[in-house]
Amino acid sequence: MGMIVGAERSGTFALGGDLPVHRLGFGAMRITGAGIWGPPADHREALAVLRRAVELGVNLIDTAEAYGPYVSEELIAEALYPYPEGLVIATKCGMDRPGPGAWKPNGRPERLREGCEGSLRRLRLERIDLYQLHRIDPAVPEEEQFGTLAELQREGKIRHIGLSEVNVEQIERARRYFPVVSVQNRYNLEQREWDPVLDYCEREGIAFIPWNPLEVGKLAEAGGAVAEVAARHGATPAQVALAWLLRRSRVVLPIPGTSRVSHLEENVGAAGLELSEEEFERLS
Repeated sequence: MGMIVGAERSGTFALGGDLPVHRLGFGAMRITGAGIWGPPADHREALAVLRRAVELGVNLIDTAEAYGPYVSEELIAEALYPYPEGLVIATKCGMDRPGPGAWKPNGRPERLREGCEGSLRRLRLERIDLYQLHRIDPAVPEEEQFGTLAELQREGKIRHIGLSEVNVEQIERARRYFPVVSVQNRYNLEQREWDPVLDYCEREGIAFIPWNPLEVGKLAEAGGAVAEVAARHGATPAQVALAWLLRRSRVVLPIPGTSRVSHLEENVGAAGLELSEEEFERLS
């Protein structure tokens, strides 16, 4: 590897108009144990990854109460507290964890409130910069979930609110209760069913945070578009996937996650990869 590239090369986006972050962030799901359950296999490496991310200019870290559960938030505080100026930690509420690999939405107001208090305590924050509803719980009236988040915001416990895995209609309903500053949906070169949501976010100036951003599937096979573009740039398929996302729209904030420092450096290196118009079209 040549010179280490920093996340600032990815450009800046102002979350909610007032929280500037570098567009290439870090997703802190994979620093937990297998099945996103329990402590990481290598505690020291998990802390090293978080510290190295910040050294590399990453100032948006995405986590959730459900990662571990609790483990990811606790590691972030252990590695980075007292937090450097300008670091934005986004976390999530509304998801129970019955066991490894098991996820169950729980949007009951008292559960969301308890989740917020727990995240504040674990992350050692006075206020959460970006609090995201992990999923809308179909068993609880939407207005109770949205209303609770709006209350937490009025109480000063959270600054901005985001949603995850939502369609345009759901975003619009939520916006009656609070400004939606971000949407986190599954999106990558291979899976683009949320294109309409991304286009809506771009029009409305809402951050679009693609999770699972590195999925490239068949496109990375020998002779595939990704493999070809990667070879041309001396890059990896993962770097091409991230560069494509950054080029796709100015509101896209990819948050690739990893539990290894070497992999983190490779991901952040994508910030320095400029695709030509022709390459972007070919990949698209």
